[in-house]
Amino acid sequence: MSLILAIESSCDEMSVAILKDKRELLCNVVASQIDTHRLYGGVVPEIASRMHVECVSTVLKTALNEADVNMNDIDAIAVTKGPGLVGSLHVGMQAAKTLALAYHKPFIGVHHIAGHIYANELVEDIEYPCLCLVVSGGHSELVYMKSEFSFEVIGQTLDDAIGEAYDKAGRVLHLPYPGGPVIDKMAASGQHTYDLPLPLNDDSYNFSFSGLKSAVINLCHNAAQRGEDIVPADLACSFQEVALDVLVSKTIKAAKDYQVKEIIVAGGVSANRGLRKKLTADSPIKVLFPPMAYCTDNAAMIASAARVMYEHQQFSSLDLSVKPSYDLEEESIGE
Repeated sequence: MSLILAIESSCDEMSVAILKDKRELLCNVVASQIDTHRLYGGVVPEIASRMHVECVSTVLKTALNEADVNMNDIDAIAVTKGPGLVGSLHVGMQAAKTLALAYHKPFIGVHHIAGHIYANELVEDIEYPCLCLVVSGGHSELVYMKSEFSFEVIGQTLDDAIGEAYDKAGRVLHLPYPGGPVIDKMAASGQHTYDLPLPLNDDSYNFSFSGLKSAVINLCHNAAQRGEDIVPADLACSFQEVALDVLVSKTIKAAKDYQVKEIIVAGGVSANRGLRKKLTADSPIKVLFPPMAYCTDNAAMIASAARVMYEHQQFSSLDLSVKPSYDLEEESIGE
């Protein structure tokens, strides 16, 4: 049996979760700052880290109370080490190190993307080899996993991540932050009437969303110059269909080329209903999505990845440092 306490603070959520064994989640407390950052149209790093400092103790106490355990019951302390906002990561890191040191517990530094991937295992076992589509505000990657905790990045964005493109398109349409979920909802009621370019429509596994984002910005700007009205729902639909066409087609191509048993999806954009519908419908290979509650940043996913690391005795030194970018491939176990 294992009881792992995990802390996630890579961006604008402070979260603490306690996971018993593989799937018994005793708690997953998330303190979101979205209402604050919405005032600025995006995450303000300094504000995010300051708010983490203010709430980390309360979130930790709430988690222990909800799980009905004390620190002596915990087997290991896990924390996100990166990638993410350095100031935000530091708050979680120092809290986790303090707990590990004070209670003499093993310490596990977890890669943020590994956490997103293993959020899927809170639902069912991952079948290897598999292909993971990582889609979030900062990441768009295709990761081949030959075996448990083995990561090979075979494709990635050359510029903007898909989530960033969604949010910037939302800003042009004057939608509230974050724009991604709003565009996804609007797209369902719109029609694909605007001609937008397929971004990096080639035989590679890489992505590029900068051109698509620029096309939306230029379309809106030119319409305003001519005094023409844009139909927001139709533009949202056009943008989403073009973006998802490339995401889904390249994912399926890679899955076939690598002969995987299943496709798993990870990251905040895995909550996108359009993506869920299209990938599930188009893929001849089994597709696994995390539950909606574990798509955006949370500590349950960090605990799930840490559980695998704990079983393999992959512990970190207390001199571990946070970094805005860690190489996912270097996290592989047994490579």
